This record gives sequence, structure tokens and C-alpha cells, in this order.
Amino acid sequence: MLAVRPKKTVSMLTRNRVRLDADVYYPDAEGEFPVLLMRQPYGRAIASTVVYAHPTWYAARGYIVVIQDVRGRGTSEGEFKLFVHEIEDGEDTVNWAANLPGSNGKVGMYGFSYQGMTQLYAAAAKPPALKTICPAMVAYNLYSDWVYEGGAFCLQTNLGWAIQLAAESARIQGDVAAHYTLYAAAQDISVYDRVPSLNECLRKFAPNAFYHEWLEHSQDDDYWQEISPQCYLQHVDLPMFHIGGWFDTYLRGTLRLYKDMAERSQYRQQLLVGPWAHLPWSRKVGAVDYGLEAVSPVDEMQVRWFDLFLKGLDTGLEAESPIRWFEMGANMWHTLPIISKSNQKSYFLSSTGLASIREDSGMLSESCPESYASDVFVHDPWRPVPALGGHAVVPAGSFERSQIDCRTDVLTYTTAPLVTDLHLAGEVMAEIWCSADTPSHDLCAVVSEVHPNGSVYNLTQGYIHVPSGQDRPLKMSLQATCVCIRKGNALRLSLSAACFPAYPMNPGTGSPLGSTRLMDAQVVTLRVECGGDRASRLLLPVVDLG
Repeated sequence: MLAVRPKKTVSMLTRNRVRLDADVYYPDAEGEFPVLLMRQPYGRAIASTVVYAHPTWYAARGYIVVIQDVRGRGTSEGEFKLFVHEIEDGEDTVNWAANLPGSNGKVGMYGFSYQGMTQLYAAAAKPPALKTICPAMVAYNLYSDWVYEGGAFCLQTNLGWAIQLAAESARIQGDVAAHYTLYAAAQDISVYDRVPSLNECLRKFAPNAFYHEWLEHSQDDDYWQEISPQCYLQHVDLPMFHIGGWFDTYLRGTLRLYKDMAERSQYRQQLLVGPWAHLPWSRKVGAVDYGLEAVSPVDEMQVRWFDLFLKGLDTGLEAESPIRWFEMGANMWHTLPIISKSNQKSYFLSSTGLASIREDSGMLSESCPESYASDVFVHDPWRPVPALGGHAVVPAGSFERSQIDCRTDVLTYTTAPLVTDLHLAGEVMAEIWCSADTPSHDLCAVVSEVHPNGSVYNLTQGYIHVPSGQDRPLKMSLQATCVCIRKGNALRLSLSAACFPAYPMNPGTGSPLGSTRLMDAQVVTLRVECGGDRASRLLLPVVDLG
């Protein structure tokens, strides 16, 4: 391990003469070294240390580390426009970094979230010096992987992030009043504005924020195609180390990018998924402690990755499985690529019609009930079913949710206690015959583990925005997961018409997002059917680890 010199603040000019500032960390040693680059919008001193080791840790292992403020953020010049300049600026920065004093001309990139997205955009330009990237927790398609899920706007995560970026803009501009108001709003985000989703504070202090455009484009149209990495990466091929978390709100994008690259790349594509939320990457997520094994191995794994692709060292990686993921419940890592070899197992919903009243009324069984039954429940906008844990709310993770399952606007369907351990790895699906008496409704599905003492902990969930009038089952994709449900515990599917404020309440009017006042929201009566030719079911990715 090498000593590290004091950091230097260095500037570069983009092709259109905009100055971008960066902190550069050098090993205190003679010779030439590869460059590790992170481009981020939050002030370069942070350097994503909420999840990664400090840049000095990487520099001590023989790398020049560059942490750069993107255009219009931190002390960099220019106007910040979300993702707009990242392809050209990313290419310019990679070329500049490759020619820094002491550089051997090879550049790798790392970072999560926005810092992961800047890697994808830079890679789209195919600069020759960029040899590998490590994108963590990213969107491949911005519409379906980041902003919307199942056609529903991801309210709390999008609004919270928009307020954070608006507050940073106010700080850079020296607007004390706006910064203070937005900072306060970020600590207690108001989602009860007169028109749901249209945040009054954000409209006042950031009228040109990307958030307003995102609300206007509620369908997957050309707007999203023009800014999504998926549209730019089809002819890009690099070794990539993909990193995700089972409770990360952007896991869909991480897995889609990995699968696409793994199918067509001539280079190694490596996937690591831990039991983590977007942050932190630690052993305890939500209310569950997954043990010492769950502590993030990302820094050590990235150094092995970069040593292989930037230094040409044999780190043993190429002899290992390209997939490593954490099995919650068993609390251990698996390195066999069985995530693509799971078998879907169906659990059918059956009921006596009181699944919203009695826990023993709604059942999950492996055989389809011959007799037809239905459950009716009512969504009241005055008291929407609250979000608790999962991947789309803050804080994310697994929490005890029996108090939510006891509500009469939540349907629950539960298996008998399992006679053997049940191992799941992959995407969970649900096919639900559901209808409503309004022009539109939403449906939330949560899969949980029920313990003999009655406690209930969520494992995965999904959400869908539904135009009514469809006479076919709703096909829902829940968050991918990897979990062991122990023998003696039971599996539960919970259905509701809201998960607020993770997603905005559906007012039931069928009107476009953000166009209905809160006071005009309707009471929605929903019917879930099961049995016979209207069999609703939960499809689970069962694997055999024996």
C-alpha cells in the first residue's frame, strides 16, 4: 500500500470552453498509474463516501483518482441540465484524465446513482482511453427504471431528489431564502399539496426543474428515448462491473443493463447484488440485520476489477462466477449463476370473500381453486394505505408490517406454514384479476414472510397504474429478490390500492397525472377475483440450492 499525496484541485475545459473542476489524488510514488474517474453533482468533497471508501484508499492502491463536479455543480462552470451534457462532457473528461501527469493513459470509472449514470453516458461516446466502468444502481431506461414503475410515478424518491438538487442550485447561486426553504422541505417532504405530485415549494423555487417535465411525460414516449442510456449503448462494448441492491429503487435498471450486456458483450460482465437499499450498503437495512457477511465488499472487489482491466494483473476474477448475490434469510453470498435457472412456481389465490377482514380467509395454495370467489375492498383517499419499506420509499428495506396487513383496505393471502425451506432468486410476478368502479385505479402487491409469532416482514413488492375497463388479469412485475423463507414460516401476498407516498394516490378520475385536485379524489371500490377461469396467482422464482 502506497502513501498518498495531498489532493490537488485541477480544472479542465470542455470542447465548448466550460471549466470543470476536480480533486485529484496521487499515489506518493514514482511511475505511471491508471486513472479512476468519478463524475458527480453533489460537491466533489463528498466523493460518494456514503457507500465507497474515500478516494485516498484507492490512491493508496496505485491509482490516480479524479473526483469531478459535473457542469453547473460544485465549483464547475456552466448550467446544470439533468443528463443533457454528460455524453460530451464525459468524453472530454476521460480524454483529459488519460493525459494527466503520471497517467498511463488508461481510465476506469466508478460511482453509484447519478455517478453511475455519468459512466454510461461517457461510455456512449466510446473514448479509447475508457477501458472499463463499474456502474452501480443505475437506470437503463429512465422511464421504466427510474421515474415510473408500472406506469406509476415514483413520487417520494423523485420529489426528494428534485428538492435536493434544487437546494444545491440555490446554494450555488447564493439564494439564501430558497436554499433554506428547500433544505427544510427536504427534511420533511410535503406530499399533500393541493394538486398531488405538484410540489408547491419546488414550483416556486425551481420552476424549470426536470421534475416538472417528468410529470408531463407520463408515457414512455420519445422524450425518454432521447435521454435514456439504453438508446446510446447498443454499440458500446466494455467490461462492466454491475452493482445493485435488493431494496434499491433502481435495481430494475441494473439488472436490465447487466442482462443486455451479458448477452452481447465479448468482455466480462460481472454482477453483484447485496441486501442493500440505495444507501447505505451495510448489514442492517430497514429493521433487519443480515449479519457480518452483508457488509459491502464493493471497494475490495472494485480494486480487483481495476487491477485486472487497468493494470493487467491476474486477480483470479476470471476464474470466478460472474454473478454473486446475497441470499437474505440464509444471510450468505452465492456465486453460482443460478439466477437465470429458476423455475416459476405458482401459488393461487383463494378466499371466502373476507380476505380484508380475516387472516385465515385469504389463502395461497399450489392448486387452483375450482370454485370461484371474489374479495371487495375500498380505497379511501382520506386514509390511503401507507408505504412501509420495500424499494420505493424512504427508508427502504424490510420492516414489520402486520399493522398494515390488519387494515380492511388491504387483502391478504397466506400459505400454510412451509414444510421445507423455500429459496427464491429472480423476478417475482403476479397475475391478478382486479377491477374497479372508477376510470382508473392502482394496485400494490407486497410479498412478505410471516413468522409463527405473527410478525410479518416484507420481502419484495410491485406497483401498477391501471386504466379500468380491462377484462384480463393485471400482470405485475415485482422487484427481483433473493431470499430463503425458512421452514415453519409462511408466505403472504398483500394487495392494496395505494402505497403512499412512494407513489401518488390515484384519484380515480382517469385524468392525467398532476391534473386532479386532492379534494376531487374519489373513493374507489375494487374487486379481486380468484378461482376457476379467473384464477389470480403469484409466480415465484424457486431455485434448488441443495
